[in-house]
Amino acid sequence: MPVTLAQAILSHKVGRPVRPGELVVVEVDHAMTIDSIVPTVIDRLEELGARPRHPERVSLVYDHVAPAANVNVAEAQKRGRAWARRTGVNFYEVGRGVCHQVLIEEGVARPGALIVGSDSHSTSYGGVGAFGTGMGATDIALAIASGKTWLRVPESVKVTLRGRPRPGVSAKDAALEMVGRLGADGATYMAVEIHLEGGAEEAFGRSERVTLANLAMEAGAKAGIVAPSGEILDLYEVPDWLRAGQDAVYARELEIDLTALAPRLAAPFYVDNVHALGDYAGAEVDFVFVGTCTNGRIEDLRAAAEVLRGRRVAPGTRMLVVPASSQVLEQAMEEGVLQTLIEAGATIGTPGCGPCMGRHMGVAASGERVVSTANRNFKGRMGAADAEVFLASPRTAALAAVLGRIPDEEEVAP
Repeated sequence: MPVTLAQAILSHKVGRPVRPGELVVVEVDHAMTIDSIVPTVIDRLEELGARPRHPERVSLVYDHVAPAANVNVAEAQKRGRAWARRTGVNFYEVGRGVCHQVLIEEGVARPGALIVGSDSHSTSYGGVGAFGTGMGATDIALAIASGKTWLRVPESVKVTLRGRPRPGVSAKDAALEMVGRLGADGATYMAVEIHLEGGAEEAFGRSERVTLANLAMEAGAKAGIVAPSGEILDLYEVPDWLRAGQDAVYARELEIDLTALAPRLAAPFYVDNVHALGDYAGAEVDFVFVGTCTNGRIEDLRAAAEVLRGRRVAPGTRMLVVPASSQVLEQAMEEGVLQTLIEAGATIGTPGCGPCMGRHMGVAASGERVVSTANRNFKGRMGAADAEVFLASPRTAALAAVLGRIPDEEEVAP
């Protein structure tokens, strides 16, 4: 039977071929929850009188409002810490980093694995060839209690990224272009299967692939899976069965020529509202944010530092950089990247989600314009309801910080 990558993974988990639309019960390789969701997860487990069936396959990561922003958050986090000690699940304290980055660094996410998380951007694990998907607190609690979950086998959308991108163009630009073409509901409950060809497989390493899988969620995807190639083959043992058949059937196919792609920008208030930089070039910027599970890795911080080296953040503009993990922070220190960012006038935040969800660490005020490397720009996402959030690559964001405005396309090229 012709299979997509999603079918290959779920068929392997079930032990027989599965078809799109079929309901299956599958063993979960790992279940992840976060500080802002764990109280509800604990409540559900207590209602069931259940404990984690496989505590070694469960992770609790403190990243969304970390450090705690107020007493209520601190009390909730205290409860989560006690639960982690009591049950023996893997616990990652404030400062370790964003849940998705942490699970990738810890080797939990691997090709062919099935990972469920109480965060919508759990699709990120598809960057290494895993089936990652977000679920609500009740479903996560049940997965923790039973070690299993149920899924409807998704149809798949095939996206082919071909060629080597031009200087100044990154995986974030490709991801925004992909979401813009698919639309916010263009892959609802589907797997976005991403293939890198014609040089893209070498141009985009693990970090860039995570960005692509992460943004697949913004087209409504149940999972985003990048076909293993390039650096992934060097970093991981990829199972022989983890491949899409040449005659696999897709609900839709899309091809993006990276050699012709220019820097992109997602304008308020939708991620699929994708534009060329020129459409907004010159618009003044109050706040620049570089970080998150989308673009807080060392490659992203290097790109920002390259722009900022020997320059200063423009007067009237502030810049916050939040590394995606403690490992990223340490590497940025060792390489001198952190020094460059600080000398340029950027503020460095605790590894984690930062102000991405608008609950702490530098939210936007009324009427402010933000350029962010995050994955969402909905109304009120990063603070005030009328603050405008533009999504862009780390390079574009850093240029906006230096210039105090959204740059032209020509200014982004090295």
